[in-house]
Amino acid sequence: MKAIYIWLVRFVSILNYFSRSKDRQVVYLMSFGNNLNFIARLADALPDRNQLLVLYRPSVEVEATELAALGIPVMPFQDNVHFVLEGVPKIMQARLIFCDNYYAFLGGLVHPRHAKIVQLWHANGAIKRFGWGDPKTVQRSKTDQRRFQRVYNQFDDYVVASQAMGKVFEESYRVPAKRMQLLGYPRSDRFFSEDWKQTAVRRVQRVAPDLLTHRVILYAPTYRENMHFELSKDLKEALMADPDAVVVVKLHPVLQKYEQQFSQASHHQIRFYPNLSTTDLLAVSETLITDYSSIAFDFSLLSSAHSLLFYMSDLEAYAQNPGIQPHFVKWLPTPPLKTPAELKQAIIADQATDYSAFNHHWNTYNDGQATQRVVTYYCDYLGK
Repeated sequence: MKAIYIWLVRFVSILNYFSRSKDRQVVYLMSFGNNLNFIARLADALPDRNQLLVLYRPSVEVEATELAALGIPVMPFQDNVHFVLEGVPKIMQARLIFCDNYYAFLGGLVHPRHAKIVQLWHANGAIKRFGWGDPKTVQRSKTDQRRFQRVYNQFDDYVVASQAMGKVFEESYRVPAKRMQLLGYPRSDRFFSEDWKQTAVRRVQRVAPDLLTHRVILYAPTYRENMHFELSKDLKEALMADPDAVVVVKLHPVLQKYEQQFSQASHHQIRFYPNLSTTDLLAVSETLITDYSSIAFDFSLLSSAHSLLFYMSDLEAYAQNPGIQPHFVKWLPTPPLKTPAELKQAIIADQATDYSAFNHHWNTYNDGQATQRVVTYYCDYLGK
C-alpha cells in the first residue's frame, strides 16, 4: 500500500507539474503547533493572506483553528487518496513550501518547478540521532533507504540556528552544507518575550497557582520506544530532595496515559498537570531535569532558567540505540547524572548553570529576532 500511495503522489504531481497559481504562493505543512507566531507574521508579510495555505495534521486542529480565526486559510490532511487529489495539486502550485517535520509523501512528489521546499524543524536542536544516524536505518531495506533519501533530498533549504545543528542535518540526511540557512528558529523567539512569559504565567496561575510561590523542578524525560515509564522509589526520593520545591512531571504525549495512575499514587510534592503545556511550565520552572529531550535547548534561553540537570541513567545503552549525536556530552552545560544519588545531590546543591558555551554552540542565531529574519529572507525570495 505504501508503494502505491507514493506512486499516486508522483502521478498526480506530474499531472500538475506545469500548474501555477498567483493566488497561492505559500504552503505550510503543520504537524506541530509551536510556530503559530511565525505563520501569522508570514501571512502579514504577504500581499494577501489567501496566498498562504496551512495544511495541518488532525493532531493540531486547535492550533489550526487559531490560524483560521486570523483569516489564514487552513485545510486538514492525512496520508490518503483525498490528500493526493486535493492537497498535492495545491502544493504543486506553490512557490514556497514549509515543512515542520519529515513527511513521507515527499518521497513521491516531483519537485515543483520554480519552488523551494524548506524544512523548518520543530525543535531547536537534537540530542538523539535520526535519519542515517539512527542505527535502525541501516537495517531497513534498500527500497526504504532510497525512499528516505528521496525525502531528505527534496528540501532545498534547512533553516537552522547554529552551525552545529546544520552539521547534524548534513550528516543525518546526507545533504550538502550549502542548503543550511543560518537564520535561527522562529519558535525560539517567545523565550525572549516578556509578554509571552507573562501570558504563560497567567495560564499556570489559573491551573496551579501554588507553583508561583515555590521552587518548581520540572522533570521531563524523553520518549523511548517500547518504554514502560515508572517512578522508582529511589528516583522519587531524589526528585523530592528539596522539601520546599514542587516537582512537576511532564511526560511525552505518547506516555501521558501513565500520568493519571502516577498522580494518584505519588507524593503530594510530585504533581502532574496534563492541562498545562510543557512550554508554559518552562516559564515558571527554576530547574529542569531531562535526559535526551530537545526541551533543554529551549530552557537554556530563558532568563529565569536557574539550573539544568541531565539525568541519564541509561546513557551507555541509549548511546548505542537509538544513539546520541557525536561529542554531544562534552557540550552539556552540566555533567550527566547517572544515579538517583547523584541527582539528589545536584538538586540539593542547586547550583546555577552557566549556559553561555552551550547556547553559543547550539543557539547561535536564536536571539529573539529569528522570525523577522526568516520572514524577510523568504519574502525576498518570493519577490524575485
